[in-house]
Amino acid sequence: MKVRELGIKIGRLPVGRKNCITDVEGVRVGHVTLDFSIDDKGEYACTGVTAILPHGGNLFKEKVTAASYVINGFGKTTGLVQVNELGVIESPIMLTNTFGVPNVTQGTLEYMLEENPEIGISTGTINIVVGECNDSYLNSIRKCPVKPEHAIEAIRNASQDTAEEGAVGAGKGMICFGYKGGIGSSSRIVENGGLTYTVGCLVLSNFGESHEFRSEQYKVEKSQENATVKPTDGSIIMVLATDAPLSSHQLLRVIKRCGIGLARTGSHYSHGSGDIVIGFTTAHKIPHFTDNMVESRNQLREDHEVMNLLFTAAIEATEEAILNSLSQAVTTTGRNGHVVHAFKW
Repeated sequence: MKVRELGIKIGRLPVGRKNCITDVEGVRVGHVTLDFSIDDKGEYACTGVTAILPHGGNLFKEKVTAASYVINGFGKTTGLVQVNELGVIESPIMLTNTFGVPNVTQGTLEYMLEENPEIGISTGTINIVVGECNDSYLNSIRKCPVKPEHAIEAIRNASQDTAEEGAVGAGKGMICFGYKGGIGSSSRIVENGGLTYTVGCLVLSNFGESHEFRSEQYKVEKSQENATVKPTDGSIIMVLATDAPLSSHQLLRVIKRCGIGLARTGSHYSHGSGDIVIGFTTAHKIPHFTDNMVESRNQLREDHEVMNLLFTAAIEATEEAILNSLSQAVTTTGRNGHVVHAFKW
């Protein structure tokens, strides 16, 4: 159950129909969840893959404007250097566990090469984007249970339905504030000057200790009895989508505000945390193949009041997405019988 259904209201902006990143028209989300015993010695697969597709077409041939922002860089990602250099995303955005990054990159590459036989032959290469968090408390991460085919399956599972949240996909083995975390999502509607824009956020939450969670501001009590003491500082990947017509620079300004939503829950961006935001806008598609030397597109004015509303939407959607990752998760058992309990709301 999402926190809004529990009576917890975050912020002042209206929420999208699904209260999910898929409220942004065309955005799709797919999961593959791995939950099985590997052997009789306690090794266990408690992990998965999550795919976020900016639209349902060919992402290489129709790229979207994008940006990324590193709040704290203790993370292992692929593709973000080129995203920030060129300001576009041309593949699904993939999430998984730390040691799953190579196989998920490989699987996503295989999928995109099959869709685009000209890549590497008659045109250039492709930039695959993958983010990760460390799920080694519940998942036998050294066994590398995530395989390339799981990435392909997650992409093919992607739909515009309300994304499943909690202990699913890449979030299966994640821990947030000492309780079961994982995938969470939320959205906001921005209205100004007769125009309406949607901002959606999906998070992979895996950070914080129980005493850091600012539960009192949400008027809920927490018991630290069932809180898990994590062996690592943890991380969070935040993916922000919008249909507002923004440049890559403007998008970077918007996604920086996701860090405020993260901080409001109680995070202080710890030393060993990979706190990373990836953002894109679906407002315009950028063709890979074109003979035009000049391209034109609309974008919002930097100094218009609508920008402040988009900043607010990013903050509110991120904060609520993190809470939804907690409220939607269930108590989970993994490697060596380790148990992480769901937070009791």
